[in-house]
Amino acid sequence: MADTADVSTTTVTTTGHKVAAEVLGTFVLVFFGCGAALMSGGDYVATGLTFGLTVLVMAYAVGRISGAHFNPAVTVGAAMGGRLAWTQVPVYVGAQLAGAVGAGGVLWILMHGYDGFDSKGNFAQNSFGNDGTGYAWWAALLLEMLLTGVFILVILAVTDERNEHPAMAPLAIGLALAMIHFASMSATGTSVNPARSIGVGLFAGTDAIIQLWLFILAPLIGGSVAGFAYPLIFGRGSEPIPGSGLDFARPAPAAVPGYGAPDQYQQQWNQQDPAVQSAQAHAQAPAEPIIQDGWMWDAAAQQWVPAPQPAAPAPPAAQPDPGAPQQDAGTDQQPTQQYQPPGQQ
Repeated sequence: MADTADVSTTTVTTTGHKVAAEVLGTFVLVFFGCGAALMSGGDYVATGLTFGLTVLVMAYAVGRISGAHFNPAVTVGAAMGGRLAWTQVPVYVGAQLAGAVGAGGVLWILMHGYDGFDSKGNFAQNSFGNDGTGYAWWAALLLEMLLTGVFILVILAVTDERNEHPAMAPLAIGLALAMIHFASMSATGTSVNPARSIGVGLFAGTDAIIQLWLFILAPLIGGSVAGFAYPLIFGRGSEPIPGSGLDFARPAPAAVPGYGAPDQYQQQWNQQDPAVQSAQAHAQAPAEPIIQDGWMWDAAAQQWVPAPQPAAPAPPAAQPDPGAPQQDAGTDQQPTQQYQPPGQQ
């Protein structure tokens, strides 16, 4: 039993590990990305590069643990694309929202270090229409859907098991996010991430909160469409994860062929449900033989067979009689008396 426990703890990333990684990564993304927008006065280059570099750095840091989603739209796109079981989606999204709101709260406190700071309408929030950037709501909806779809397609492509350069995946994802910011900051402030919008929107006043619906709906639609379209257009590197895609059933904890990849970051992007991983780890662990009343269970043959008997102890060597005359070395010696079982002597 000790061996089984050791295997399961070293080969399976627990849900707690993934939650911690997603909380940390999303916190850093929102804190530094939105913080750069606030501290730089909305400078496009500084803000766009900060968002991209933050995703790049945190993907390298914790991507091996959770896949570095940091975005509910990414998580939904991964599940739709067959890379993540739907049962894991609420766990990921909850962790991302916790990290984003925590970052927004810390930023709100720190920005009050400026005398007279007012976060209402001035907190790096996403916006549209007359109460925001002036960009029409329907155009903002289409833009956010399109940009999120492109973002998810890039992510699914660079984390595909067939990708020959998995170590470059975080770099490509970070540059893609920076590119997206440069193309849309003046229109919507660039969301493509409901957690990012909610994290600061809750502290930016009533108008920002009312407009959050668009920055939740548009990225989720764009991510879902991209996740569904990618395997249709480019195929799959392996079978979809049980309980993902259009299959919403919970995967059974049974042995399932692995989805190994040459890189840990790719492995987390093609991961199985923790219940399945745990079952596989226990199945691979060496099991103790079952022996009862002289019989042993043969798992391969599915039947009881006679248990191997322990080797009989060697008989004690015959001790010479101290009173018997000793023979010289060169003379014929008497044959050694053989040991016989009791009753046959």
